[in-house]
Amino acid sequence: MAAAAPEARIGHDPRCSERRVAPAAAGAQMRGMACDPGASVGAFLCQAGQALRAAGIESPRQEARLLLGHAMGVTEEALLRDPRAEVPPAAAARFRAGLAARLDAVPMAHILGRRGFWTLDLAVSPATLIPRPDSETLVEAALALFPDEAAPLRVLDLGTGTGCLLLAVLAERPRASGVGVDRVPEAAALAAGNARSNGLTDRAAFLAGDWATAIAGRFDLVLSNPPYIESAVVPTLMPEVARHEPARALDGGADGLDAYRRIVAALPGLLAPGGAAVLELGAGQRAAVEALAREAGLKPAGCRADLGGIERALMLRG
Repeated sequence: MAAAAPEARIGHDPRCSERRVAPAAAGAQMRGMACDPGASVGAFLCQAGQALRAAGIESPRQEARLLLGHAMGVTEEALLRDPRAEVPPAAAARFRAGLAARLDAVPMAHILGRRGFWTLDLAVSPATLIPRPDSETLVEAALALFPDEAAPLRVLDLGTGTGCLLLAVLAERPRASGVGVDRVPEAAALAAGNARSNGLTDRAAFLAGDWATAIAGRFDLVLSNPPYIESAVVPTLMPEVARHEPARALDGGADGLDAYRRIVAALPGLLAPGGAAVLELGAGQRAAVEALAREAGLKPAGCRADLGGIERALMLRG
């Protein structure tokens, strides 16, 4: 079966949305903000929330707290404890810059520089996709496939990005080790930094290369969140994605399946005996990717749905 129609995926895929930020209206709202350095936390939060709401942001009050807390170097809880506290001039300037970026559809994770994933705190950058909660479904599937925490496990992450999938599995399996590969050197370097900050450098290595062609050896577990959006759909994605996340990590070709074709063709030479792969899917892609896998001699082993009910983590065995 072919991949789902763009309309279905825009409504359900975490990389897609029909929501659009309205920068003109939000910019006018921001220009009208009366808050000056020295104004209270509460005043900044109130007016920033109004500007974000005008921009169509789904959680304007929460995002206002995140932006102001980041600018002031304090937690959201600390902000709310004393809403009458004054905002120092330097913090006010940082806050205004962050708010302006958010109103221009810059992802919140890029403004903060970090994103939580699984149990990890990860640095992010425009060189990679921002980790999504739905991708945690792949971690759940991988752990279910290899439930023995004491067993040694060799893991490969193709298109590693921030390293989120590999590092999350390593965090849960103390005898596992792995390699993350990304075509983009900046992404591989970012993932290596995330391994250091999460205390996993002794079991994780990252390199820049052309996916499977950069690797020799066999692995117990292969993970991948490949590009899977149809080329024609990529320009229509929500502005946070289309304008600020790398197209190479989104564009899966005319039918969204180009990366899967490469991956499943390589898997028979990458999987160790008894090994398994877990691939992230876009909405409606399970049947098409399973067909490709069978043609390559692989055996579908089930698919785990994300919290939205989308079949997200496809499991394959050699």
